[in-house]
Amino acid sequence: MTTGESATRWYALDLDEVFVRLDASPQGLTTAEADERRTRVGPNRLEVRKPTPAWAVAVRQFRSPLIAILLVAATITLLLQDWVDATAILIVLVLNASIGFWEETHAEREMRALASLTVPAARAVRDGHVIRLPAVDLVPGDVVALESGEQVAADLRIVDAHALQVDESMLTGESEQVHKTPAPVSEHAAMGDRLGMLYSGTFVTSGRGRGVVVATGRDTELGRINELVQTSSKRTPLQQSIRSLERRIGLFVAVVAVAVIITGLLLGEDLETVFLSAIAMAVATIPEALPVVMTVALAIGVRRMAAQGAIVRTLPAAETLGSTTVIASDKTGTLTENRLTVERVWVPGGGVLEVSGLPDRPSGVLRDVLMAGALVNEAHPHSDDERGFIGDAVDVALAVLARSLGVTSDDDDLPDQVARLPYEPQNRYAQSLRRGHHDSDDAALTLYVKGAPELVLSMCSSEAGGTTLDDAARQRVYGAHDQLARDGYRVLAIARRRVADDELSVPELPHPTGLQLLGLVALTDPPRAEALESIALCVGAGIRVIMVTGDHPLTATTIARRLGIADYDNVITGDELGDLDDAALAERVSRAGVVARVSPSDKLRVVLALQANGDTVAVTGDGVNDAPALKAAAIGVAMGKSGTDVAREAADVVLTDDRFATVVEAVRQGRIVFSAIRKATFFLLSTGFGIMLAVAISFFFEQPLLLIPVQVLWINVVTSGLQDVALAFEPAEGDELRRAPRAAQEGILSRALWVRTVISASWMATVLLITFQQALAAGYELEHVRTITMTVFVVMSFFQAGSARTERRSLFTVSPFSNPFLIATAVGSLGLQWIAMTWPVSAGVLGLVPLTLGEWVGCALAASTLLGLIEAEKFVRRMLARRASAV
Repeated sequence: MTTGESATRWYALDLDEVFVRLDASPQGLTTAEADERRTRVGPNRLEVRKPTPAWAVAVRQFRSPLIAILLVAATITLLLQDWVDATAILIVLVLNASIGFWEETHAEREMRALASLTVPAARAVRDGHVIRLPAVDLVPGDVVALESGEQVAADLRIVDAHALQVDESMLTGESEQVHKTPAPVSEHAAMGDRLGMLYSGTFVTSGRGRGVVVATGRDTELGRINELVQTSSKRTPLQQSIRSLERRIGLFVAVVAVAVIITGLLLGEDLETVFLSAIAMAVATIPEALPVVMTVALAIGVRRMAAQGAIVRTLPAAETLGSTTVIASDKTGTLTENRLTVERVWVPGGGVLEVSGLPDRPSGVLRDVLMAGALVNEAHPHSDDERGFIGDAVDVALAVLARSLGVTSDDDDLPDQVARLPYEPQNRYAQSLRRGHHDSDDAALTLYVKGAPELVLSMCSSEAGGTTLDDAARQRVYGAHDQLARDGYRVLAIARRRVADDELSVPELPHPTGLQLLGLVALTDPPRAEALESIALCVGAGIRVIMVTGDHPLTATTIARRLGIADYDNVITGDELGDLDDAALAERVSRAGVVARVSPSDKLRVVLALQANGDTVAVTGDGVNDAPALKAAAIGVAMGKSGTDVAREAADVVLTDDRFATVVEAVRQGRIVFSAIRKATFFLLSTGFGIMLAVAISFFFEQPLLLIPVQVLWINVVTSGLQDVALAFEPAEGDELRRAPRAAQEGILSRALWVRTVISASWMATVLLITFQQALAAGYELEHVRTITMTVFVVMSFFQAGSARTERRSLFTVSPFSNPFLIATAVGSLGLQWIAMTWPVSAGVLGLVPLTLGEWVGCALAASTLLGLIEAEKFVRRMLARRASAV
């Protein structure tokens, strides 16, 4: 066999043809044959993306255009032998790279620790004997034995099956178990209808069987989906905004630097002075602390999200959820619990009863229904399972209900089972013949039956209480059934009858006729308890939630309605989706609330269609079938607890608690992160442009250099640099989930903040130039003049950091203690400035002199004018907004 043959439609072939193509037999392989095939096809494992090498992560920290300009500046200062400025610039570069490197590698380590979905062993026929071996050693042609509770280790074509049921929800999204048989099916059958196949990673829930391995590793269905997601990561909206901002700032800095150099040379300035002036303006303009601030803000967001149960794989992804406009969520296991539960019971004369309102230890007909459901049942007690039982999902649901209401218990001596007929799709019902009653020592035989209501009802002649099932009574039962079905429930009927000993010549099942109908049970895969509230929060945050599932449209619609998903009745099916081109799908999906009966490729098309509409799409999911969509989305959110390795590898965020509510909390944290980044960016750009403008004007007017490069770096990194980092710790303002998502094209700063940046920078430059001129006119030495000018700017930065905390609200309405780190750094920046001018070593390096108390007071008064200007501008904006809303 060659690996190319893995594309064969094995499910459509007769078993004889399967073994011929595999060059194998039902007796399995010999050890020698297996070894030879393993050498040819490789181990049975998925190829997982390798961690990014440390050197690549380190290099990535220097790819920013702004960092490149600083590297050029450092090189020039080294050539000019300006060791102080060169050292200061290099320290900034190393500090930024170190923080970014640590955060990225730390997030990668946390993600790798989540990898837990493994298939450690399998039972295969080798040399005529069933042996247990590592699943990685399986090869095509191996015959594998399986039973309840085991995970399928490779793609298998079923050889024989006995009541074999499999959970394929990780691949298909279907929450109901699939009954498997060896019979071939149509070569056009969808994955969920390939009853003769078992796929790697799925679970056997009940029964037993054998299958022959037809594909391993990358050739399995799981492996093919895995390859779809082993691609390079896309840029997040924040990364795109940062890249755009860096390009604009970089271009601006380059233009200003060239203008300074040309002007200086034309004015006859010496080359060193010209270059130092250009470097001073470049260093002033470049927000060299911005990468550090963003890294810190994102890292804070990552820590907060981790505390809420969301592990973020890459730092920029921490913000992306905050800009999400659409969440395309898987249903099974994400919005629902991925386990069937009995929610309603209908009994003759009692009507529909909600399980949540049933009494403990019920009596009468209700008790008979629950007991019968527990007796015609193949679920087995299992202490390691969360629900206490393993087996078919329907049987587990019935067994759990009976035990939870005290109808059965661990100590029960249940009636002996004489014979049984497990549920099979072709029969559509199951039977259990029991001797004795649960309530007495009576030795009579009782036949219990459960199955499709219309079939079981045709076997009944009476209903509980002995009433004959006439036409009117049957119509009443059908009416109850239809209403439960319309509500999206899977409905089963339960019946019984006494059996006389003389009906049995040997222990066998009698024909199920003349039954007494006990009632109907309605089962569903229930929504997660917190999902309803979480979706309501999404609606308030301006985020659409779309359910994308492989389930039946009726089931999906019912769950969507119960969850409060908008447009739940506007459904796109997989068949309809296949008939739509990309443009038509983009238009159609903009109005849909549910997309049902979809394949992995369909989910991917849905995500791409939403993105074509300009949406920032987050996809949640846990199965392999979700992985391509998780990878393509702006933000992929995988379930870390119940999810697969493939889904986790494709995702940007992994939820350790599998709660949809955690997604919503991550959205809130993402918005907090972006708000903090926006505030810090405004602070850095306004102060940087202010210095640059002042230095440029003084240079063009052939005045002494306002500030030298090392002084600019001191301000940007040590004084202002402390406060911009503190802004990254800004807490939530409380209305994050009441705001509309920001537009992707808006960039980091809004139009209003760009206007405020220009106003702030212009005023700062004006105040600095006036201060510089007045100090020169007063006859101070140049070092003294620069010290006063520098101190005015440090104090202005103090006030600007405070005004940056809010975009519209007045600073005076915000508690100063809500960000104690900002208070500490603001006071600390003033203290550092005082130390820098009074300590001889730092004063000598920076070219500063001590100031008197009166000079400090004068600097503070001049700087305070900036706060008054910005607060006035905010007041005007608030008044204009009120007028606009009143119109």
